[in-house]
Amino acid sequence: MRGRVRQATVLFLVSALLLLAVVAVLPGLSASGDASVLVATAFVGVVSALLRPVLAAVATHLAWLGVVIVGLFAQGAIFYTALSLAPGITVTGFWPAFWASWLYALLVGCVTWAFDANDDELFLRDVLRHAGRRTPSAPADGPGVVILQIDGLPAPLLRWAVQAGDLPTLSRWIRSGTHQFVPWRAQLPATTPASQAGILHGRSDAVPAFRWYEKEVGRLVVTNHPKDASYVEKGMSDGRGLLADGGVSIGNIFSGDAVHSLLTMSAGRGHGPTRAFTASYLRPLGFARALLLTLGEMVKEVHQGHRQKSRGIEPRIDRMSSYIALRGVTNVLLRDLNVRLLAEQMLTGTPVMYADFTDYDEVAHHAGPTRPESLASLVGVDRAIAVLERVAAIAPRAYELVVLSDHGQSQGATFRQRYGYGLDDLVRRIISAERHGSATTAMAGTAKDEQWGPVGALLTEVGSGDGLQARLSRSVAHRREADASTEADPDDVEVVVTSSGNLAFVYFVRHRERLSQQELERLHPGLVDTLAQHEGVGFVAVRSEGRGLVAVGPAGVHYLDEDLVEGVDPLEPFGPEAAGELRRHGGLAHVGDIVVNSTIDPATGEVAAFEELVGSHGGLGGWQSEAVLVHPSSWSAPEPLVGADAVHRQLVQWLDERGLRTS
Repeated sequence: MRGRVRQATVLFLVSALLLLAVVAVLPGLSASGDASVLVATAFVGVVSALLRPVLAAVATHLAWLGVVIVGLFAQGAIFYTALSLAPGITVTGFWPAFWASWLYALLVGCVTWAFDANDDELFLRDVLRHAGRRTPSAPADGPGVVILQIDGLPAPLLRWAVQAGDLPTLSRWIRSGTHQFVPWRAQLPATTPASQAGILHGRSDAVPAFRWYEKEVGRLVVTNHPKDASYVEKGMSDGRGLLADGGVSIGNIFSGDAVHSLLTMSAGRGHGPTRAFTASYLRPLGFARALLLTLGEMVKEVHQGHRQKSRGIEPRIDRMSSYIALRGVTNVLLRDLNVRLLAEQMLTGTPVMYADFTDYDEVAHHAGPTRPESLASLVGVDRAIAVLERVAAIAPRAYELVVLSDHGQSQGATFRQRYGYGLDDLVRRIISAERHGSATTAMAGTAKDEQWGPVGALLTEVGSGDGLQARLSRSVAHRREADASTEADPDDVEVVVTSSGNLAFVYFVRHRERLSQQELERLHPGLVDTLAQHEGVGFVAVRSEGRGLVAVGPAGVHYLDEDLVEGVDPLEPFGPEAAGELRRHGGLAHVGDIVVNSTIDPATGEVAAFEELVGSHGGLGGWQSEAVLVHPSSWSAPEPLVGADAVHRQLVQWLDERGLRTS
């Protein structure tokens, strides 16, 4: 008790000193003396306690939009009210109080950093302070399970980071033996949508790539657009996904048939925060902390991108433009939201949760999978896991934590960087040369689709409602989807090229059925062979009449259905699993008339993405197929896991063994 009083006294005096500094430097504010600042500090605390519940109620009524708007102005309203009432303080209007509130928050952040660069302890205390007012939504029958996805984490990198001690929480789990580290193979295509379709629904076969074109209906599908994610989930869900029995989905592409879905792309609008969450998030260590750290992350990205360029580090890509802001949102704001939403669900006794942390994947795409800033983002996720571990210790039911990834990442200079043109340009050149005329070819989608995905889900949630800001949020989100759709209008183009990392599909959109190798040769003589001969292409796959799926390379052909190779096997550089994976992938719906996989450097394992991403995934080659599963050692040991569907079956088995599946 004495320690708490001392701590509260120190906190009050430090807050008063910071407020004194704010009053001293900002115009529009003045104090009659130091004593009046002490009184004003007390007024700020009292007014905050009185106003925050009211502001939280308003914010909840406006859904996620309310969290954003009220979060921006809540501190200002509290400061204006408190300073106007405090004796000896003069404030000339709302805006001086508004700027004072944010300068005060910034100073608090700086002081926190000065005394403890890791402010997770304060963040945790804020979450746990809120826990005392929570009641479980249902009686807790046995332990629950929290499944945390670290997007894009390759198994070799996790093994190295554990050995280096860079991830204290995961290292402690694995080294102490409380958890078992199991690598698993993400099958072609190695993308988040395909893996989550498998892990959450057992239907990875429903997703042939990150983006594809459905010739039968003339539709371009980009799986992390909310409208398309919903479209795909409706086609594959049987109502018995991984989260069907009272589970919650947070920050994912698909819902896993969860009872509640938050910031989940397929769920669409209308899934706003609870009032309890909003009240917690509008506290000083909530929205203000997240926004200031987001701005700090943006500054850090500018510095790191410039440093990479000045040092001449290769391969690299341009890291400017919208990615600066998007990194801040994904690596701070969305991570913060994930942790707080998970904590809220744990403190109410939710049986099963699945959340996706996209931090590492986003940074690795732009910086490279093994670059320092990418590893630093992993450290941030590890710290978030440590916070959740502490929350689990005081939750109304025991929780066991599982960590997994959906795929890995492979590095390499992009196809365009290497040759000065894209795959769509190459296809256009070949066809135009063959027919002695121009061919209309479109590249559907860009690298920005993936980095905008989590932000798109947030915009969709913010867009719930009928106000001006809600309509603006919906407009931005819809424009992202419309941009990609118009690029693939079959009335304007003959050929659509879609890319997913170093995997690409070529569609001849005026032909509704998938064209065979022979039909392609009749329509465009030499196209398949010319593509296969290009030094940036590892192999192309087509369907041959009478011989099934064929992989064509620069010096040989692999007849996959016949298990026959003529010449040099084009799949040999991609490992012993390549043939089986390509055979499976070739049977999926909506694959291209021509499937193209980039080359791989046998010395470095680097690939050549068809998107402008230095770290990529989607095809074959490198670390992109090597995913991670870390589970409690007391659980039954899994068989070797090949494919996301196998991970789904294993997770369902584990949930069933814990009594968390009803049928």
